[in-house]
Amino acid sequence: MIEEKIKRWRLILGNSVQNKFSDMNPGFKLDERGTIMDNALAAIYDDTKSQDGSGKKTAGLGPSAPNLAKWLTDIRDLFPEDVVSVIQADAIERKGLKQLLLEPETLKNIKPDISMVGTLLALKGQIPESSKESARKLIRAVVDDIMDRLESDIRRSVTGAIHKNGHTPIPNLPGMDWKRVIEKNLKNYDVERKRIIPDKFYFFERTTKSKQWKVIIDIDQSGSMADSIIYSSVMSCIFASMPVLDTKVVAFDTNVVDLTEACHTDPVDMLFGIQLGGGTDINKSVEYCSQFVEEPSKTMFILISDLYEGGVEAGLIKKLTALYESGVKVLVLVALSDRGVPAYDERLAKKIANIGIPSFGCTPDRLPELIEGALKGFNLMELSKRITETKKK
Repeated sequence: MIEEKIKRWRLILGNSVQNKFSDMNPGFKLDERGTIMDNALAAIYDDTKSQDGSGKKTAGLGPSAPNLAKWLTDIRDLFPEDVVSVIQADAIERKGLKQLLLEPETLKNIKPDISMVGTLLALKGQIPESSKESARKLIRAVVDDIMDRLESDIRRSVTGAIHKNGHTPIPNLPGMDWKRVIEKNLKNYDVERKRIIPDKFYFFERTTKSKQWKVIIDIDQSGSMADSIIYSSVMSCIFASMPVLDTKVVAFDTNVVDLTEACHTDPVDMLFGIQLGGGTDINKSVEYCSQFVEEPSKTMFILISDLYEGGVEAGLIKKLTALYESGVKVLVLVALSDRGVPAYDERLAKKIANIGIPSFGCTPDRLPELIEGALKGFNLMELSKRITETKKK
């Protein structure tokens, strides 16, 4: 147990302290696996890969893709998945490896995660033809994972909210309204058997008129919003696939791009239509989105932005106020991410909150609850507060 702790501290402090560890613990040295781990960490966190403890600087990962591919394979074999994601992200920041990510043999060895997707999207204009297929496969793996996590819950929350009052006599177990069945049949409780014996069942309607709600999603393309953009794109495509929703999707920096058609096809295609980076003109994007509002009481507008406005702030406040007062369900998400709330303009967020519009960060797992609450007409300020407080616990 003590030897394992010494080994961990040695790996944390790096190869430059090898001699000191040997002096304090005669005969101590890393085993073969430990040496490989040490070299893998040293490639990112220091320049002392020499194994003799001399501290002589040597090359890091070097400029060749084969060396990086081996390094990626090593860290995936040696460390837990969550640690691999951190090391990969640090490699990008510390060693300037963005160009190496564009080689197909390198991309094949990268663990698919949302950080790597953000990096590839930021570099997509530089990806050579030889690497595009590998890049799409990596992005596809992450998108499919997010889709698996979110799709069924989002669909359930939307259909449950929209169909909450519509019932049908046609039996269908997935559409059974269990709450109403229990309430209406409590009188039939069998004391001896300790169970309710229903004499009538209630089911939600399976078919309703299409396009009952319009959902407008306005996505900030700032580089700091990478995770939120990826989750938002998947969410948009799920919404677009549901007949009861008329979904509009817009992405913006200083310009506005309408991605509505793309969200009806494939989340990966939609992501490739987004350009990370650039300035920010939220006011212009909200003005563009406002044209889609036809029936305010049946419209939900979701602005996903860190609120660092480069456009006309007074105009933005005026447009958001007009949407809110017309009856549109307006939400501002400063983050849609598993990583917590990033830096955002708290001053502008407070101004928006004074209108009655909540501005807060939301993790993807709370998204279905948020959407359902908005569609059911819940107080969004109270709902956002509950979601935020639950996230902190």
